[in-house]
Amino acid sequence: MTTRILPAVGDVDAARSVTTLLSQLPDAEPAAPVGDSTQLIDTLARLAGESLDELPEVVLVHERIGPVPALELIREVSLRFPAIGVVLITADVTPGLFSSAMESGARGVVTLPLSYEELVNRVQSAAQWSAGVRRHLSTGAEVFTGPGGAVVTVSGAKGGVGTTVTAVQLALAAQASGRNVALVDMDLQAGDVGSYLDVQFRRSVVDLSTITDITPRVLSDVVFTHGTGLSLLLAPGEGESAEEVSDRSARQIVSALRTRYEVVVIDCGSQLQGANAAAIEMADTALLVTTPDVIAVRGAKRLVRMWDRLQIRKAEETVTLVNRFTRNTEIQPPLVEKITGTRMAETAVPANFKELQAVVDAGRLHELDSKSTVKQALWALAGELGIVKVPEKAEKNGARSGAKFKNDRGSIGRPRGGRRDGDSRNRATTKGAS
Repeated sequence: MTTRILPAVGDVDAARSVTTLLSQLPDAEPAAPVGDSTQLIDTLARLAGESLDELPEVVLVHERIGPVPALELIREVSLRFPAIGVVLITADVTPGLFSSAMESGARGVVTLPLSYEELVNRVQSAAQWSAGVRRHLSTGAEVFTGPGGAVVTVSGAKGGVGTTVTAVQLALAAQASGRNVALVDMDLQAGDVGSYLDVQFRRSVVDLSTITDITPRVLSDVVFTHGTGLSLLLAPGEGESAEEVSDRSARQIVSALRTRYEVVVIDCGSQLQGANAAAIEMADTALLVTTPDVIAVRGAKRLVRMWDRLQIRKAEETVTLVNRFTRNTEIQPPLVEKITGTRMAETAVPANFKELQAVVDAGRLHELDSKSTVKQALWALAGELGIVKVPEKAEKNGARSGAKFKNDRGSIGRPRGGRRDGDSRNRATTKGAS
């Protein structure tokens, strides 16, 4: 049996050494090394999307991989792709490290400097384990495998741009289309998801921060099931508790959620902390919400640049949504795209707060009228982001907007028109906004 091996090694010299030894292994088919954790997860997700059989049997993770630490990366790979045997390459041979690696899901540890015999033994052992798991899966057993649910983070260029309203409506749109959805409030110091949905619950994301093995039962104790069907993981009631949620905890929480839900929408607020930074880094889609004014667009530009400096997210991997859009505004979406370097959503949300005021004041955002232009735009955005389940009939007919779902008549899909033309105004205001 041929063993496919994918090395994840950031250091060039270490990658060369690993590749040389792997090429000497019997019946081995080593792939080109990936240089960082993001590239590894993206590669595995792409392969899993094609077929379980396309995944490598063994993944080698070097201790100096980044930006996600090696043990946390192993945990994420093990949760999302349980049919892969992961082996850690490290110079630390202490019992504590070995124990931590096993708890994270590694199937073996190879010590540095590398030796041929040890590498052969660990790779073969991990490959045999992987083959056993895949045989089990092929019998039709219900075991989760694949890239997991879609994770969408929603961040604000600054406070008050509509981040939470956007996150809630995206989650409601996905839920109404038949998806199993979790809505997470990762705005840990000022989260208001509970207030918008009229929920008071004693549990919060903080209750998961010290748990290393987040089982389905643990999740069910902390998650609140809303009347709409949404599963809510709320921010703590006391802002100072936010310090208890580390970036490592956030990665474990997001990884656990994506194995249980088809869609995970995370409200990250407008302040960057370790926890929501980890969520943004792990997200399949990072949405940035701004309003068409100079201050907000400057804030969006500043945030995107900070994400890039901290290696959280590249600008071109971010989708920007313009909220409170009017055709007469000086700053149009093409200008925002030019200033921030991000990809603009084709949907823009109209400025119509009167539609929202009554349900926001009552804490009943889920009861927003389906005729609301704001709701229709946000549900169209959900279709654009690919987090809604399109009915089979609509799929066959090529219709993605205006679809009717149970319990709601909100429109889900791409907007009918393209981007709005505001180039003449954009040139006049480029200097002021940038």
